[in-house]
Amino acid sequence: MKIAIPSTEKGGLDDDIELHFGKAATYTIYDSETEEVEIIENTSVHVGGKGLPHELLVKSGADVVLCSGVGQKIVDLLNENDIEIFVGADGTVQDAINSWKAGDLYRPKSINLSKDHGFGLTQHSL
Repeated sequence: MKIAIPSTEKGGLDDDIELHFGKAATYTIYDSETEEVEIIENTSVHVGGKGLPHELLVKSGADVVLCSGVGQKIVDLLNENDIEIFVGADGTVQDAINSWKAGDLYRPKSINLSKDHGFGLTQHSL
């Protein structure tokens, strides 16, 4: 299973999780079966490129996304592409994977999404 996590800088298991999903510098892709790590540079419109962040994750073959929080639009786009999403992660990419494996992350529901902030953060992370 391929797990994608928005990462702040160079990507990788030791990198921090990016709080703004679309503006992540990289997306770290962790294969839970082979334990291989792939780092994808974010080339979407959010950082001056083209396309949308979820398109990068679809191309990578991601099955699951782990993040701090997101807005409803990305939840819908990932769901339309059969990619599961879990929120509530913090710390490093490895911390997010460990939290997910422990069952400490949760699926976003519209009640969790902040309507007062444009940052895509959940109420849990405010």
